[in-house]
Amino acid sequence: LQVDLWQPSSPFHIVEGTVTDVRVPRNTSQGLLQYLQQANIQYTILISDLQEAVENQTGLRSYRNRRSLSEYNYEVYHSLEEIQDWMYHLNKTHSDLVHMFSIGKSYEGRPLFVLKLGKRSRPYKKAVWIDCGIHAREWIGPAFCQWFVKEALQTYQTDPAMRKMLTQLYFYIMPVFNVDGYHFSWTNDRFWRKTRSKNTRFQCHGVDANRNWKVKWCDEGASFHPCDDTYCGPFPESEPEVKAVAHFLRKHRKQIKAYLSFHAYAQMLLYPYSYKYATIPNFSCVESAAYNAVNALQSAYGIRYRYGPASSTLYVSSGSSMDWAYKNGIPYAFAFELRDTGHFGFLLPETLIKPTCTETMLAVKNITLHLLKKCH
Repeated sequence: LQVDLWQPSSPFHIVEGTVTDVRVPRNTSQGLLQYLQQANIQYTILISDLQEAVENQTGLRSYRNRRSLSEYNYEVYHSLEEIQDWMYHLNKTHSDLVHMFSIGKSYEGRPLFVLKLGKRSRPYKKAVWIDCGIHAREWIGPAFCQWFVKEALQTYQTDPAMRKMLTQLYFYIMPVFNVDGYHFSWTNDRFWRKTRSKNTRFQCHGVDANRNWKVKWCDEGASFHPCDDTYCGPFPESEPEVKAVAHFLRKHRKQIKAYLSFHAYAQMLLYPYSYKYATIPNFSCVESAAYNAVNALQSAYGIRYRYGPASSTLYVSSGSSMDWAYKNGIPYAFAFELRDTGHFGFLLPETLIKPTCTETMLAVKNITLHLLKKCH
C-alpha cells in the first residue's frame, strides 16, 4: 500500500507500540482498514475527507491578498510571495531594527531571504539564528517566524525583556528555508515535504533538507532512495538552500550562540543529539533551558510539550540541521515540533495560529533570556 507517512517520517521508526499517522488515497482506504482489522491493529480516523479539509483551508485566499501590509494578518497562512512582500515592506518601514538580505538562491532560482533583527547598539553582538519551513508542508513554522518578528517590533518599546533581547542580541530569521518546496505546497501538493531539486536517474523530485547536513550524513533515519520522504540527497549540502545556510552559519559561528529550528508536528522541544543516543557536553545548561522553556510554554494554554534529546524523545535521524549547528560550535541548538499531536497534523487550522504562536513565543523568549544570563 502506498501511504504518505505523517508521523514518524520514516518506516524505519515504526516498531511495536509506535503510534503512526498515515495518509492514504481514497481508493485504497477500505483495503487498509480491512487489513488493520484482520491484523488486530487499533486505528482512529482523524480526518475522513482530507481533500475537503485542504479546500476549506485554502479556499478563502483571494479576498485578503489585496489588503495593505499595514493590516497584515498574522492569523492566516501566507504564500511565499506574500511573505517575501512582507519582508520587503518591513525592511523599508522598520529600517532601525530590520535589515533584509539574501544568502543565496534556491534550486529553482528564488532568493533565500533572511531578516536581521536587532538594535544596532554596538559593533559586536551575539546572535540567535531562527529558521522555519525546512519541510514545506509544515505551514505553522513560517507563520511562527512571522509572528516572532511582529511581536519583536510591536513590543520593543513596552516590554523590557524584548527590549533587552533586541539591544543585546541580533536575531537572524529565515521565515521560509525551503522556498521551492513551500511554494509547491501552495500550488501543487499541499503535503509536499522535500526541496524541489531534480534527480536524473529517478523521476522523483527533492531531498529532505533536514537530512542533507554534513553530520553523520545518510546514516540511521535517512534514506538513500530519491523517492523517499527522508532522502538524504546525493551528497551532504547538495541542496543549494542547505549549502547557503551552512555557509552563513559557518561564517558567523563565533557570533551565533543559539540555533532554533521550527517544525511540526508533535509538541516537542528537542536538542542534540539526533543521530545517536549520547549526552551532549553542556547537557545541564541545555536541559535546564529546555525545562524552563517548556514550562513557560505550558503557562499560556496548558499545552504540555515533551522535551529531551531528539534521538530518544522523537527518533534517531542523521544529517539534521540541529546536530550540524551544535557540532559547528553553536552551544544552544533546538528544534521545536509545534502543534498538534496528530488530530489536524499538517493541516493545523488558522484559528490555532494565534495560540500556537503565543505559547511558542514564551518559550523562545525564555531560551533567549537564559542565553543572556549565561549558564555555567
